[in-house]
Amino acid sequence: MAIPTEQVPQLRAVRLDGRTLTLGDIVALARTPELRTVVLGEDATERIGASNSLKHRLIDSGTPIYGVTSGFGDSNRRQVSKRKTSDLQDNLVRFLSAGVGPLADPEVVRATMVVRANCLARGHSGVRPELVAALIDLINADVLPMIPERGTVGASGDLVPLSYLAAALTGQGRVLHRGTEKPAAEAFAATGLTPLELEAKEGLAMVNGTSFMSGFAVLALQDAAELAFAADLCTAMTSQVLVGNPGHFAAFLAEAKPHDGVLRSAAVIRSVLFTEAADDGVRRPEADYVELERPIQDPYSVRCAPHVTGVLRDTTDWARHWLTVEVNSANDNPLFDVAVGTVRNGGNFYGGHVAQAMDALKTAVAGVGDLLDRQLELVVDEKFNNGLTPNLIPHVEDSDYEAGLFHGFKGMQIVASSLAAEALKWTMPAASFSRSTEAHNQDKVSMGTIAARDARSVVHLVQRITAIHLIALCQAADLRGHDVLSAPTAAAHGAVREVCEFLDRDRPMDADIERVTTLIARGELRAAVELYTDGSAW
Repeated sequence: MAIPTEQVPQLRAVRLDGRTLTLGDIVALARTPELRTVVLGEDATERIGASNSLKHRLIDSGTPIYGVTSGFGDSNRRQVSKRKTSDLQDNLVRFLSAGVGPLADPEVVRATMVVRANCLARGHSGVRPELVAALIDLINADVLPMIPERGTVGASGDLVPLSYLAAALTGQGRVLHRGTEKPAAEAFAATGLTPLELEAKEGLAMVNGTSFMSGFAVLALQDAAELAFAADLCTAMTSQVLVGNPGHFAAFLAEAKPHDGVLRSAAVIRSVLFTEAADDGVRRPEADYVELERPIQDPYSVRCAPHVTGVLRDTTDWARHWLTVEVNSANDNPLFDVAVGTVRNGGNFYGGHVAQAMDALKTAVAGVGDLLDRQLELVVDEKFNNGLTPNLIPHVEDSDYEAGLFHGFKGMQIVASSLAAEALKWTMPAASFSRSTEAHNQDKVSMGTIAARDARSVVHLVQRITAIHLIALCQAADLRGHDVLSAPTAAAHGAVREVCEFLDRDRPMDADIERVTTLIARGELRAAVELYTDGSAW
């Protein structure tokens, strides 16, 4: 089941209160920002204000407070006076701005900003309500800091990447403003916004959290959920074009091993096939030996598909829960306990749950990519495709001049195999590579952002494997005859054919792959098929 972004367009305003933000809200704000606005809840404003007041009372009392009247990390024994607290925050943002690598996509930056604002809205971080409001203003104006992807170990949160967000709030650095790169100060002038001057703790509250890794993770999870549906659709169409055995997906089998994901995957396949009955062929009980026209059971990549895609479905379920908790948490340090009137030091910035979720997600997604690559082999290879043409080339008479010239999907299969190998390579768990750093203060770290970036990369690869397989399946259906399709798979065929024509001769296919990838990622393929099923299994 995908994150229900289709419900979000009715919500023109997304209210941040640190407790109720949904992953669907984040995806919608990241990918269709022009349709939504962000507001800060009144109750959140009160909590933020109370936390900020407590912070100032503790500063005035002379209480040593980490990152407020002390240095950072292993420098926390070095105390500074109240009058230096603002300069300390400015220097934090400056020395952390050392990120490298490609710039994060705008949708990742938007998701990051929404999550950071929501985490601060929980009201334990000691910032002013004006800071959260200023961050929300940047979101609504689509002023996006340009954040390098690399340079964070995932605890203390995403220090380096989030420093670019903190800098943008103060009018420093470079930003994208509605798609145009410019200095942050210029974007502020164009939007009428005022740069913020950081007070005590506010720089630390901005950088010390899991929001960057969460931005990657939420978007990867959404796309993985769409892939689960697309994979089940591919399995159904593979069974159809190979004239396989639909009995492999019978409810009885799934209920005999009732993992939730297996039950749902098999149910989706059945709903798309419109059947689970199998034709057992001609019965000849009197014969001592007979060779059947087709095998009793299909290869594992078809028969076992619910047990592969089902793992992805179950993984997205628990990862969705974990990420929902993460994006609605106070995950910086220290935190201000207003009820007791004290400040508490802890490790809420540790991205362990994001790391574990994303390491598992990328493994499950890569497994689905491998499955679909194996199904593609069955469809394009004349030794296994049950009478379809070699490499799904168009029918050509032996006497035709073009006989022997076409190679059809040979290049497409090579690409799919390459992508599958690369996706599988990325499954090494990032969380296993904790490195002690920052003078052995950060001596155990999560690597959650690397895991989330890996998951994003694996999802992108498998989206394209899925697109290649879908294009091949539609070609196979055209060659076999559309009578093998059900109404739902015919709808999928029609959706693909809107953006990718039948391969009637060899041609470049790179643009076709990207168009079908978009069809999958945007949920348009699923929407086309849903019109012909009740969708209850999805």
